[in-house]
Amino acid sequence: MSLESFTAVDFETATWNPASICQVGIVRVEEGIVTETVNRLIQPPKNEYFYKNIEVHGIRPEDTQDTPLFEEVWFDFKHLIEDQVVVAHNAAFDVNCLQNAMAYYDLAQPHFEVRCTRVIYRRGLAYLSKKYKIALQHHDALSDANACAMLYLMHLKRMALPRTGSLF
Repeated sequence: MSLESFTAVDFETATWNPASICQVGIVRVEEGIVTETVNRLIQPPKNEYFYKNIEVHGIRPEDTQDTPLFEEVWFDFKHLIEDQVVVAHNAAFDVNCLQNAMAYYDLAQPHFEVRCTRVIYRRGLAYLSKKYKIALQHHDALSDANACAMLYLMHLKRMALPRTGSLF
């Protein structure tokens, strides 16, 4: 059985502004095997944070004050996103973050195909991770991206099963 290659991504933001990425988690899957991971703290614009965002993910201004800006790290993982199948849980949020960060730093928008595990499964990431026994430290970008990758792999395997005439 040949599985699709894809990149699972997750972004955490420092404020309500989708361009305020403070962490990126990436899991690259090639033919069903994780081949690369990226976990980067990123300094959001002006290193500004909203306290509600800190409550969600626990990342603080002091954690990112000496880290690079998005425009400085984009080219380190661009190859994992551009012209790839990109999977996220609530992809609308993550794609919006990426597009806004690209626009903020005046970078060319990458082309990619999007898949959303929230749309596929119609449930939250924490619920699904618990149900399918996937390790999750929710709102840590790499952990969320990994859980998303595992869910998408399960989906691909389920879709590859031969169809029978019976319902169950």
